Amino acid sequence: MKTIEEVEETMTVPSQELIQDLCSLEGDLLILGIGGKMGPTLAKMAVKAFQKGNCPKKVIGVSRFSSGTLKSDLESSGVETIAADLMDDQQLQALPNVKNVIYMAGNKFGTKGNEHYTWSMNAYLPGRVAEKFKNSRIVVFSTGNVYPLVPITQGGCDEEHPVNPIGEYAQSCLGRERIFTNFSYRHHTPMTIFRLNYAIDMRYGVLMEIARQVYTGKPIDLTMGHVNVIWQGDANEYALRSLKMADSPPVILNATGPETISVRWLAEQFGKLFNKEVAFVNEEQPTALLNNSSKAHHHFGYPKVSLNQMINWTAEWVKDDGYVLEKPTHFQERQGAY
Repeated sequence: MKTIEEVEETMTVPSQELIQDLCSLEGDLLILGIGGKMGPTLAKMAVKAFQKGNCPKKVIGVSRFSSGTLKSDLESSGVETIAADLMDDQQLQALPNVKNVIYMAGNKFGTKGNEHYTWSMNAYLPGRVAEKFKNSRIVVFSTGNVYPLVPITQGGCDEEHPVNPIGEYAQSCLGRERIFTNFSYRHHTPMTIFRLNYAIDMRYGVLMEIARQVYTGKPIDLTMGHVNVIWQGDANEYALRSLKMADSPPVILNATGPETISVRWLAEQFGKLFNKEVAFVNEEQPTALLNNSSKAHHHFGYPKVSLNQMINWTAEWVKDDGYVLEKPTHFQERQGAY
């Protein structure tokens, strides 16, 4: 893959299972907070699924669309757009009542020093949204950060593992989950809480960050010595298909790849592909932020894009000086300060 267009085309091909699942749902699809890293490709995948399934349903994306060409790009792909600030209650209430909602709004980076806004976005707004769309089914994007650091020998946290978020960002994300859950109980709104980490795209993500460091000769910090990753296209498919499993009280679903991956091993793989020596600093700690996504794999199958494929694609992208979003994941963070 040499261009952004090729990346997105590869990432947005719907499976037959996704086509069947989406077409079996009653009503259109509304994506709140479509302007983030994953929203545009998730929306384009949904449009293609409806088209290939010959389902005359709309995909509607909501964002402020305050700058750039995202609005026109989405519209040219078949996504209807609505420019709205979800924190403005009048604009929120004016949104159409759609049967299927993917909630992707939230705030992470810049939390430190701006905690009040993060809590407002991540824990206050969800209550307003849950009231507005109480008659919909909702997939709520969340994060594996709600879990604690666990021993790397444990196999990651499954959905029954006790939550214990580190830092205010992760705490506010648990707040989002708790608020949505409250309204699910109150209104019997079917929901899936989608705990994701870490989605991989050529333009951002854990693999790209490690690859660039190796390629430019920067040392790799091993303090957070193990990670989980999943191809963004697979994560998007899991999220869309999890609309069907939504229930009240909410279903919890972890979304990541099957491997507990050594950061040292990843760096060494890129070193081989780039023919470069790899330098390391610090030592691996016995714990890491790790998810066990076997429940999602049981329901939806293993990710279609393998770890080795992602590594090879990422190496080629970095060598070709491909476009990068410059939005670091901060996966190394162990104190929860974003």
